[in-house]
Amino acid sequence: MGHPHVTAQDLIGTARALVADDKGLLAMDESTPTCNRRFAALGIPQTEETRRAYREMIVTTLGLEECISGAILYDETIRQQTNDGTPFAKAIARAGIIPGIKVDTGAKDMAGHPGEKITEGLDGLRERLEEYTRMGARFAKWRAVITLGAGIPSRGCIEANAQALARYAALCQEAGLVPVVEPEVLMDGEHTLEQCRQVTEDVLRTVFAQLCAQRVMLEGMILKPNMVLPGLTCPQQETVDEVADATVKCLLRTVPAAVPGIAFLSGGQSGELASARLNTMNVRFKSRLPWAVAFSFARAIQQPALEIWHGEKAHVSAAQRALYHRAACNRAARRGEYAATMESNIGVTGIPQLTRPAA
Repeated sequence: MGHPHVTAQDLIGTARALVADDKGLLAMDESTPTCNRRFAALGIPQTEETRRAYREMIVTTLGLEECISGAILYDETIRQQTNDGTPFAKAIARAGIIPGIKVDTGAKDMAGHPGEKITEGLDGLRERLEEYTRMGARFAKWRAVITLGAGIPSRGCIEANAQALARYAALCQEAGLVPVVEPEVLMDGEHTLEQCRQVTEDVLRTVFAQLCAQRVMLEGMILKPNMVLPGLTCPQQETVDEVADATVKCLLRTVPAAVPGIAFLSGGQSGELASARLNTMNVRFKSRLPWAVAFSFARAIQQPALEIWHGEKAHVSAAQRALYHRAACNRAARRGEYAATMESNIGVTGIPQLTRPAA
């Protein structure tokens, strides 16, 4: 590896640690516009300080490290500090969670491809990765967005995004960071489960061909794909078992066994559905899969906590209990031990009545 202090073995060790012990990743890397949009929907002030306070509420949740192995930060957050003056990356590392950083600069309209997006951020990326490494990041994330619709995705869109993901991943490994490679086939639309499976298979084949062309070491990366799902507005919504079957079949056909782990994105699924689908995959297939099947959820872990917190200091501990609950549900799902009854121990306040070990 190009980075003087990080060996190939270090990268492999970090990648494995990110999916070890039935834990998963917490994506708390919403860009400022996205974070502001979620705040606005709940009437929370959209300021740098409220975003900082929100992220502090997340990272200071007691026991989070029991379920979460790594947390993906946003550029603004990694430059901020907790109330006691500790930089966020240090506060996370101190809690026993590996700090990560989102490094793409967003999906932009793709020239010549109406309705399709290309993710930007390769220019100057080598220098930014060096800076993030100095700030304590040990892994990074880049998201490509593939939309399903009439006549799309096009070959050009899939190939351009796959190539950008591969170039990003190669630069990460050079800098000593584990790349989380996220090609997201969006669940918006009325496409069927089968259409999603075909496109996801095509996208993943293309991504791995490009990763190999760019000499990315597969043992030192994590794949963050979508689950294979029917579109949100598709009249036919398959069962949890059918989703698990289609998803695992697609991944077995496309993801090399050298990859240590697959951490699904939630992509707008409800927290309960995301947990149930992840659980079914692990119940039915875990013993037969070459890679760990984990999670890298954002909304599916944060949303209940955000709604309880509402920007109010007085609600922090209730919001943290809700956050811990969702993280714990997903750890259970990795073990194939999640059950819908875990959701029913929520009190009238909407706050989970959790029994957790004393710190």
